[in-house]
Amino acid sequence: MEVITIFTLLILLFSVIIHEVSHGSVAYALGDSTAKDEGRLSLNPLVHIDLVGSILLPMLLLFSGMPIIGWAKPVPINPMNFSDRRWGDLKVSLAGPLSNFIIALIFGLIIKFMPSLPQSFLTIAAIIVLYNIVLGLFNLIPIPPLDGSHILFSLLPDSFEGFKVFLWQYGFILLMLLIFIIPGGLDWIFNLAQIILSFFLKQ
Repeated sequence: MEVITIFTLLILLFSVIIHEVSHGSVAYALGDSTAKDEGRLSLNPLVHIDLVGSILLPMLLLFSGMPIIGWAKPVPINPMNFSDRRWGDLKVSLAGPLSNFIIALIFGLIIKFMPSLPQSFLTIAAIIVLYNIVLGLFNLIPIPPLDGSHILFSLLPDSFEGFKVFLWQYGFILLMLLIFIIPGGLDWIFNLAQIILSFFLKQ
């Protein structure tokens, strides 16, 4: 396995971990200590690894020659503990993608304004930017269990309850269809991420 591939997998792993810790941290700030009580506000990979999303799916995509994507084990939250019952779930759901976009912005600015840094570091930084943008966009897709579904459900009126139930029942199947069956289902995410990365690479 190439060194760059190993770095990519490590970057993906720690990016999804930061994503989940961000969810738990915002939930904790809103009064829900469930994630903290279960030791999930930690950067220790062992407490976040999801067999499917962190290991099997990335490796399957890698050996299939497809773009690598994945997720960590969702942090447990209890919305009933939120101080903001109306918008708490929305805030927690947005925290994950926002953390990825912030990481991408930080390393993107480093690439943009510190081009004299070692090329090896700039290459790793570019991968960090690319995959954090991809993760942020991927998680905004409104299909359960992705964050986008929570965001959508927070905004939909109660009259859409049947639609919500349908998505919860078949969301994982729809997600697998999007990743593996629909031609170019995730291409738009990687294309947009590469466009944004190119902005930071231009000197």
